Amino acid sequence: MTEKRKIKAVVVGASAGGLFALKKLLPALPATFSCPILVVQHMSPHSDNYMTRMLNDLSQLTIKEADEKEAILPGTVYIAPPDYHLLVEADFTLSLSMEEKVNYSRPSIDVLFETAADVYGSHLMGIVLTGASADGAGGLLAVKKKGGYTIVQHPDDAESPIMPKAAIERTNPHKILTLDKIIALLLQV
Repeated sequence: MTEKRKIKAVVVGASAGGLFALKKLLPALPATFSCPILVVQHMSPHSDNYMTRMLNDLSQLTIKEADEKEAILPGTVYIAPPDYHLLVEADFTLSLSMEEKVNYSRPSIDVLFETAADVYGSHLMGIVLTGASADGAGGLLAVKKKGGYTIVQHPDDAESPIMPKAAIERTNPHKILTLDKIIALLLQV
């Protein structure tokens, strides 16, 4: 990052191909990584939490499914549960919602990013990864408008380039990077 800013939280959105990307990204972060990471990965509403358990087993960070009214702690990765929107509250807790789908998705990346941007403002980093929808583009724009730092996985590096392309067109992010370079950037946070 060229600008000096104190990142206090990271939000990540992924859809098609996201499990592969998360399996590469999250285990690359050391146990000393201090920011909380909040993740929306589009999945079937009937999914069990196998993905979360698998990622936790591979990672040095604590990776868990987010719970209602849970405090957001440093060095923890919170995954949105299937069929629930994940929201960040003003008191730095999480909430879950079964409100209508946004961009045909629940959980919605936009919902997480917009609520996190309202709370963390310029201290938020938003990352849009691979996916086959436009979810995340509006949320990443909200992060940027609140002064947060915006990153999109390079479409050529994404398993599914539709979501990164939509985010790039709508947001003009600070950085468009390969997954390896996103990891390198996170290691500087």
